[in-house]
Amino acid sequence: MKSKSIPADIKSKSIKEAQSEIKDIISNLEDNNTNLAESMDKYNRMMHLNEHIRDRFKKKLKEIRNSNFKDKKNSLT
Repeated sequence: MKSKSIPADIKSKSIKEAQSEIKDIISNLEDNNTNLAESMDKYNRMMHLNEHIRDRFKKKLKEIRNSNFKDKKNSLT
């Protein structure tokens, strides 16, 4: 799943908001009264949310690494 395919409403969520929605989806999927089509839709949304969280963490890690590199470079001069 590519981040380009993540819906805009998911891309605008914070990590906490995405995690909260994932928890809600899991609770809903564990309910035996949910029909198959709805379960599949919710599962796909959960996968998009998970990919969004992964993308946000990768972006943050890159920022941290760049910041640490710049800090080390500045301390050497």
